[in-house]
Amino acid sequence: MIDIHTIRENPEIVQNALKNRGYPEDSFKVLEEIIEFDVKWRNVKKKEEELRAERNTLSLAINEKKKTGESADEEIKKSTALSKRIKEIRIETEQLEARRNDLLLQLPAIPHKSVPVGEGERKNVEIRRWGKPEKNAGDVLSHDQIGEISGLIDCERGVKLAEHRFAILKGPIAKLERVLINFMLSVHTTHGYTEVVPPYLVNTKTMTGTGQLPKFADELYKCKDDDLWMIPTAEVPLTNIFANEILDEAQLPVKITAFTPCFRREAGAYGKDIKGLIRQHQFDKVELVKFTYPERSYAELESLTQDAERILQLLELPYRVVELCTGDLGFASSKTYDIEVWLPSQDKYREISSCSNCVDFQARRANIKFRRGGKLEYVHTLNGSGIAVGRTLIAILENFQKDKKTVKIPKVLRDFMGMEEISFSLFSRKLSLHLFGCGYHKRVVGFIYALDILRDVQESTVILIHLRQLVYVCFKTGVLHLLRSFRNPFEGLKEIMFGSSPRQFFCEHRKKCHYRFVCSSFLFRKFAVDYVVVVKFYVEKIQE
Repeated sequence: MIDIHTIRENPEIVQNALKNRGYPEDSFKVLEEIIEFDVKWRNVKKKEEELRAERNTLSLAINEKKKTGESADEEIKKSTALSKRIKEIRIETEQLEARRNDLLLQLPAIPHKSVPVGEGERKNVEIRRWGKPEKNAGDVLSHDQIGEISGLIDCERGVKLAEHRFAILKGPIAKLERVLINFMLSVHTTHGYTEVVPPYLVNTKTMTGTGQLPKFADELYKCKDDDLWMIPTAEVPLTNIFANEILDEAQLPVKITAFTPCFRREAGAYGKDIKGLIRQHQFDKVELVKFTYPERSYAELESLTQDAERILQLLELPYRVVELCTGDLGFASSKTYDIEVWLPSQDKYREISSCSNCVDFQARRANIKFRRGGKLEYVHTLNGSGIAVGRTLIAILENFQKDKKTVKIPKVLRDFMGMEEISFSLFSRKLSLHLFGCGYHKRVVGFIYALDILRDVQESTVILIHLRQLVYVCFKTGVLHLLRSFRNPFEGLKEIMFGSSPRQFFCEHRKKCHYRFVCSSFLFRKFAVDYVVVVKFYVEKIQE
């Protein structure tokens, strides 16, 4: 919450802040309403104080007359009337103050003067880089491809259990997620942070304290029958631990960390990052929160950012630090650094941590103060991801990928994991068939091309194929129609895979196939390279 004295004395500062943030005209109307209600509140408050002073004078006069034995009936009558009037005015004062404060909750924090002015992420300023990206999209399988092929990231069953943007992690990838959490907490606690396990559900007052409410209600999950919200970040409960409390000066700075799952509706993210784990409704994160002196908060921001960077450095993941411009700042932040990790499959850096100084904005909303020299002051609060676990997992799967078959475990995690690499039994990216979101002609061509490669594999090799989806593709592409011409469909598969070239086979039987153009060399080259084979199947089963 912005200090009301700033609005009274320098409203142009708030106007410039709203303008630089790119806020709409409605926000300026809110500012005007705040000023209007504040003027009314001060006038009514002044009247209330005058009536109280008059009542106090009457009380003294009543006491004096009682001492001398004189009648004080007239004064008592006036005092009673004044008390009634003061009570009425106090109700009006509280209503005006509540309305003014509700409006204040709608205004964002004022950006620091050092923050670059700009409308969006293109105006963000790169501060530094660490490490050099060694892989790009042509060198690796994306994490969602790895998950689909290996079955260790199961988005399909995540959808079955919940809805889109949920996933199930299995086996060594599930273990890697757990290991990353333990590793991050261990690093942070050895650097002065106290570990906390907070509630994952908090009340409306707590959500309001950090700035999630009322502005971002549509992006949060709320319990229908209780005043409880699922936390979008551990910043919410950690910052509010000291709500309505007064800290001692000697306690500062307070440094706390926590791992929590985070829950976000991602209401404004329709169509963004559809595949994989990049943008989930539920994700794991380790959070860092600081409470400090006002004059130290920007130095603490630099330190907080370095604490988050330390994790990526120990994991040997290349990243960059970007200072956000005014138009890209979070609602409660006066200054923010984003840390972006390199994701080879996307050929770009993606946010993995956001480190912010909220100055006294959250402290005023949550009423967190400290005592210094007999006076009370608001603390300054800072928060940052230390770091997002899911995106760290993605970065490891892609940056540490080896020959598109295995992923090396970062050295600092090997003792935790008890292994040096995760193997996915992949043959080649050419063994690919994208079963969703592409035309049937692409599916059949990818399927045929995959079979052309697979016919040379050894009997003991496990082919990653899912029978249900194989039948589905065979049916949709006309391949099933071909297989039905055999007494045993598996004999058809056997002939395709271990007889003559699959392409030659389809040339001979193309009259039975719905798509005669599947044998086109152009289509083979164009469509069969970048898709994923999904099915789980043993070669020896086909050969039986």
